[in-house]
Amino acid sequence: MQIPYTVTTRPETGLFNAKLGIWLFLASEVMLFGALFSSYILLRTGAPHWPHGREILNVPLATLNTIILIASSVTMVMSWASLAMKRFDRFRLFMSLTILLGLAFLVIKGFEYGTKFEHGLFPSQSTFLAVYFTLTGLHGLHVIGGIIVNSYHLGLGSKMWKTEPERFANRIEVAGLYWHFVDLVWIFLFPTLYLL
Repeated sequence: MQIPYTVTTRPETGLFNAKLGIWLFLASEVMLFGALFSSYILLRTGAPHWPHGREILNVPLATLNTIILIASSVTMVMSWASLAMKRFDRFRLFMSLTILLGLAFLVIKGFEYGTKFEHGLFPSQSTFLAVYFTLTGLHGLHVIGGIIVNSYHLGLGSKMWKTEPERFANRIEVAGLYWHFVDLVWIFLFPTLYLL
């Protein structure tokens, strides 16, 4: 028996099941990151000497990472749009680019972390560094999660395209919503930690 509303929208919400589920999940993620950002604000306003991120952190690398994540959002949309146009070959291209851009983000972040550790900058050094590593580390885990899901859809999960193309396109749309959320979190993290 097939579960209803996997392709068609629910009459009471106007969303199919997976899209409703991802919006509920993203609401919980907003609460998680919202609590962490609120903690950052409270810690920063209560600290007598709070360092400016631009004095400790690598702003050019973070700027490059911002450009990479914005580009990955574009390729994610293009992968979904390719399915809407029944162009599976284009989907594979754009999804591969999305995954590669996500990996590039992680490699750059790894270099940035490595440089911090070489200079003896660890989370235990200061509250600022503890917040920095917590927020960017949690964000990095979310990027890894998105790469895993997108890689599944590019590989084994893509078999669904042959049997249920509309449902597969829905899955890519849902994965895209998650990926855009991860990018949006970084767009808040970048100025908050690196520029202010």
